[in-house]
Amino acid sequence: MARVLLFGRLADVAGWRERTIEAASLSALRTALATADPGLGEALAGPSVQAAVDKALVRGDAALTPASEVAFLPPMSGG
Repeated sequence: MARVLLFGRLADVAGWRERTIEAASLSALRTALATADPGLGEALAGPSVQAAVDKALVRGDAALTPASEVAFLPPMSGG
């Protein structure tokens, strides 16, 4: 089961910061999260939300293993 981490407003929307969820790919994980919590699904689909698998940013899909760590990162601001 992949370790899923949410940061910033994503954790606020979900009401949790860390869970383990079974999924074979990043896209399957996003679908599972959106099915369980449509508000979180909408937040994850927002512009500039990034996903990191095992501490590497991923664009598109990626395979997950039971030992994978997936972090969803909200848009960042600063200057």
